[in-house]
Amino acid sequence: MVTIIGGGIAGTLLAGALARDKRPVTVYESQPAGGAGHFLALDDRAHTALTRLGVGIDRLHEASHSLTELRAADRAGVIRSDSRTERRLYLRADLMRALTEFAADTTADLHYDTPITELNSEGTLFSNGDPVPADDVIIAADGIDSLARRRLEPERIAEYSGQIIIYGITNRPIQPNTDPSVLHFHRQLDDDGRPVSTFGHFWNNAISVWFTRLTRGPLAVQDIGSQPLDGWTKTILAGTPAIAELVETMLAATETVHVSNARTVPLADARPPQTPVTLCGDADHAITPAAGVGARDAIEDAAALAEAIISGGSPAAAMAERRRQILDERAEAAQMFRSAT
Repeated sequence: MVTIIGGGIAGTLLAGALARDKRPVTVYESQPAGGAGHFLALDDRAHTALTRLGVGIDRLHEASHSLTELRAADRAGVIRSDSRTERRLYLRADLMRALTEFAADTTADLHYDTPITELNSEGTLFSNGDPVPADDVIIAADGIDSLARRRLEPERIAEYSGQIIIYGITNRPIQPNTDPSVLHFHRQLDDDGRPVSTFGHFWNNAISVWFTRLTRGPLAVQDIGSQPLDGWTKTILAGTPAIAELVETMLAATETVHVSNARTVPLADARPPQTPVTLCGDADHAITPAAGVGARDAIEDAAALAEAIISGGSPAAAMAERRRQILDERAEAAQMFRSAT
């Protein structure tokens, strides 16, 4: 039997995969079902893991949009593009709806609006002071501000990575003078070649979305989450002078934005994964959204854990191997970035 703390991408997917294999599993999630938030792109690796665990590809396609290419202009005006892998763009709410439906079609016991507010190293759980039944295997998929990580590894806290992220979804489809179904990136650099801001956008006949990353100090808690656009318009435009007309077009059709501090959870010196409480997803190794792999990492964590548990293996050993893979891939990505600049 398995207890999962957190019903986000990793937790919901893992619950559905285990219950689909007739494994008893219970999920405790602090928020209502589904949730809202930003948008994200998933590549073929993420979709391979999703379908391997039983999420129907038709369900995923219905919840997403074809993304044919990533395209960015460097400071010399040279266009770089990447269409080597199949990607799809999701509104996070749509992806969570698909995963929640997947889990709800099984025997998974899903408890929303049920926050886990305390736990100890022995795996005793509490919700608002009341003990909560828990099983021998506990998977903590409770996000970047993970209670489980704070209790088990209090020294391993999320660190600000130097940028804020603003996501916008227009209230009607906008068709700017750029190619559709492409995720476009425009970077503003300082005199030393360091990024000051990045503006990205995507559109097709059904939706148009945009984001910006701005290099600055972190925001206070009251300034993150859903915010009216009006308070951010001047700041966004100041960071995108080279494409002001495009940005103004997107902003004119946007009313609210989702604002967050880009943060990472240090992984290199983490305590080895242990039982009965094993961390996964952002709770264990969150990375700034600029890397573009956080959701895929969470999905592949869920796949590794599901396959280990179903086969009678160790979830802690599965996460130890996942950490090794993630660290290797991050080192490779960092080397490629250094070579390109």
